[in-house]
Amino acid sequence: ENVVGWFQGRMEFGPRALGGRSIIGDPRSEKMQSVMNLKIKYRESFRPFAPSVLWERVSDYFEQDAVSPYMLIVAPVRAELRTAMTSEQEQLFGIEKLKLKRSELPAITHVDYTARVQTVHEDTNPRYYELLKAFERLTGCGVLVNTSFNVRGEPIVCTPTDAYRCFMRTEMDYLIVENFFLDKKDQPAWEDDTSWQDEFELD
Repeated sequence: ENVVGWFQGRMEFGPRALGGRSIIGDPRSEKMQSVMNLKIKYRESFRPFAPSVLWERVSDYFEQDAVSPYMLIVAPVRAELRTAMTSEQEQLFGIEKLKLKRSELPAITHVDYTARVQTVHEDTNPRYYELLKAFERLTGCGVLVNTSFNVRGEPIVCTPTDAYRCFMRTEMDYLIVENFFLDKKDQPAWEDDTSWQDEFELD
């Protein structure tokens, strides 16, 4: 259940991280959503994340046939992947209901069983596509959690220095910058500058 900073090539231009400046994780984890929100993004635990999926497998996971390279389409998770709620769970409200596992991909499934999907194609994003293929070979799952490489209130990282600073200030486990792999455990202690977290109020 590791969280990885992923920095490759040119920076995206727009509101979404599309595999150039991304924080990624395992969508099958029931803990991933709260971990990434509280320990990486420093925001409310219930905030949803989006999936990146191999373009040729999008219809295996979602009720969607069209490609969505810019993460602009919201699609239902396929019915056979959903986890039905018991009558007792149906009576829950608010955060308690949000904490329930809603599908086999709980980290990216919204409370209404939808997700905002990004399809990844080898022609337009070859390295990110290969990462997804490698994850699929290891796990059988062709989906990753993908969120923008930043913390709440700050812009998406632009330079390797920005990426390293964000990596060290958060509880990310690994950072990949182009062909360089960094393990948090191997890094020198980061100068304590936690006051930056107080600069922005929660949304």
